[in-house]
Amino acid sequence: MMIRYWHPGSEIETVRRQLDKMFDQFALNASNTASTWQPAIEVIDAGDNLILKAQLPGIEGKDVEIQVTQKAVGIAGEYRTEQPEGARKLHSEFRYGKFQRVLQLPYPIQNDQVKADFTNGILTLTLPKVVEARNKVVKINLGETAPEAPTEAVN
Repeated sequence: MMIRYWHPGSEIETVRRQLDKMFDQFALNASNTASTWQPAIEVIDAGDNLILKAQLPGIEGKDVEIQVTQKAVGIAGEYRTEQPEGARKLHSEFRYGKFQRVLQLPYPIQNDQVKADFTNGILTLTLPKVVEARNKVVKINLGETAPEAPTEAVN
């Protein structure tokens, strides 16, 4: 007898992907043009900084525009196709065209001190948090608390 464990999270993710694909196809057919797409994004809280990573495979840095405010990051650009003259595309699952992604940040950041790195199709933005939003650790010494004032007895 074989025991199978049910993983509802993976089944829900499969349904979500299928729905995304269906709506992408619907948008493609409705507009008769290449549908826009959004790059996958990951945000990590690294203490004093937020690290934002975006997957932009096959895109050149000159085709990406980044705008950063204290509360949001916008990434836009275009993935262009190149094929030899006279050639025709028989099948393609690549997503070409313009993309745009605006992400609201969980903490305000110092947008004038953002650092960017674009290596191997991965855009990495280091977003320093404003001082007020950083996790500050304050040590409390219980040995230095003031003694309590005596209380009067009530008859």
